[in-house]
Amino acid sequence: MKALYNDGSVRETDDELPVIRHTASHILAQAVLRLYPGTKLAIGPAIDDGFYYDLDKEGGFVPEDLEKIEAEMKKIVKENLKIETYTLPRAEAIEYMKGRGEIYKVELIEDLPEDAAISFYKQGEFVDLCAGPHALYTKAVKAFKLTSIAGAYWRGNEKNKMLTRIYGTAFQDKESLDDYLKMLEEIKKRDHRRLGKELGLFMIIDEGPGFPFFLPKGMVLKNTLIDYWRGIHQREGYYEISTPLIMRKQLWEQSGHWDHYKDNMYTTTIEEEDFCIKPMNCPGGVLTYKSAPHSYKDLPLKLGELGIVHRHERSGTLHGLMRVRCFTQDDAHIFMTPEQITQEIKGVVRIINEVYSLFGFKYHVELSTRPEDSMGTDEEWEAATNGLRSALEELGLDYVVNEGDGAFYGPKIDFHLEDSIGRTWQCGTIQLDFQMPQRFDIHYIGADGEKHRPIMIHRVVFGSIERFIGILIEHYAGKFPAWLAPVQVKVLSVSEKSRPYASKVLDDLKAAGIRCEIDNRDEKIGYKIREAQLEKVPYMLVLGEKESEDGTIVAVRSRDKGDLGAVKTEEFIKNVLAEIASKGKE
Repeated sequence: MKALYNDGSVRETDDELPVIRHTASHILAQAVLRLYPGTKLAIGPAIDDGFYYDLDKEGGFVPEDLEKIEAEMKKIVKENLKIETYTLPRAEAIEYMKGRGEIYKVELIEDLPEDAAISFYKQGEFVDLCAGPHALYTKAVKAFKLTSIAGAYWRGNEKNKMLTRIYGTAFQDKESLDDYLKMLEEIKKRDHRRLGKELGLFMIIDEGPGFPFFLPKGMVLKNTLIDYWRGIHQREGYYEISTPLIMRKQLWEQSGHWDHYKDNMYTTTIEEEDFCIKPMNCPGGVLTYKSAPHSYKDLPLKLGELGIVHRHERSGTLHGLMRVRCFTQDDAHIFMTPEQITQEIKGVVRIINEVYSLFGFKYHVELSTRPEDSMGTDEEWEAATNGLRSALEELGLDYVVNEGDGAFYGPKIDFHLEDSIGRTWQCGTIQLDFQMPQRFDIHYIGADGEKHRPIMIHRVVFGSIERFIGILIEHYAGKFPAWLAPVQVKVLSVSEKSRPYASKVLDDLKAAGIRCEIDNRDEKIGYKIREAQLEKVPYMLVLGEKESEDGTIVAVRSRDKGDLGAVKTEEFIKNVLAEIASKGKE
């Protein structure tokens, strides 16, 4: 399609969607001004999955307003207004926007250089400050939908006024829009916040915003993941440690976190001395290494920690388990010689691949390089980045380079997993660190009898266990595989006569180590089955008079496959235990 650029030129573009969506954001703002004169405009960019506009209207907007705004947008598209661009000197642009009462646009212009030429886009009576590009006519926006309303602080600063953000999306055609809207419906069905409440897994309440409470079934799920993590790490030669939640501020100054991360840290005072609640586990891992002398023969030394960390996140960014203020990080720190770098990175990649494959996740890899706010020399960063790059290339892994997104102490490899409906999540990471070993003056004795500086890997597999649970809830839509399900089997009695046999079967399941519950209520069996199905229990045992009289069989119903017929109780137990032991793998 052809696009209009702010220099007045019209050029072909291969990247149509951002142009369509940016144009749609202007149509949205124009529709709002027609319907609600006096509304102040803030910003309205295109984003990855659509567009939004931040607006300041007395009384705000409500979801019911979206239908009216969308109808007005359709009129503007039908009018097929020509879109034009022009520039004004900065001083004129400021006066022009002041005359229109657009206080937020004035502030944006005032932040630009004195000699800047300010570009505007015009369609009909509507004019907006914008860098473009845009479509040539409003009719280019053929398929769009307003999707939601949220609050947004002006410029993302909670000290500023709260505006209303209206989100929408737009596509080249109706079919693509319909597919996307179906995806949104599927996302709503899988929302981990709703399912977490329905399945009794966790809660986040006003008394602890951003601090999740795990309920009994949620703790079973969490502990099952932790047991799996421990099993893998014991097999791979990791030693588990635990470090304190609160340590002196001086430690965090020494590590560099205070200079680079203090805005995200919680602090407290103990006996008139400043302490920090840890946002990361790495300084504790370094102190653990430093507590004893080491030889090159001890390396690599792998220290794993399921450490609870606290980070200050703004209230507007909190989202269920996906963005919290307190979480368990499945950290590990590997101390090694320079010659061991590639081998150890390959070992971590192998673990991450094993874990993600178990859950059915595909993934892609990014190599993130030195950020502007960083510690260390160019030579150290080059050596660390080359170490990561070499490991990826030896493994034959495709990767993309994410310039400037490394940690402040070293470059990293990020793993972005893809869930069952195609969304991506960044979870695993491997960070190579030359800096912290220097800051804490740690060393090992080499084969030459001299002191040498170890290299340090920081790595996580789940990332945040809480967030990983949120991802799993949505990935499986709450239908966890049997090994992971908080309740693996539910025993359902058909009548009062079958209750004693149901209780006996429950005892047999418990004795075998199967997580199970019983429903002996005086309710119809159809109702009990529906409830167990809603609870997403993998297996139901329906026990009536026939099963009770036999005393050795159970009628099995699968959550996913329906009625499986009657089998011997011991055979059912054997099959379920085998499925749990294999974690569902053939």
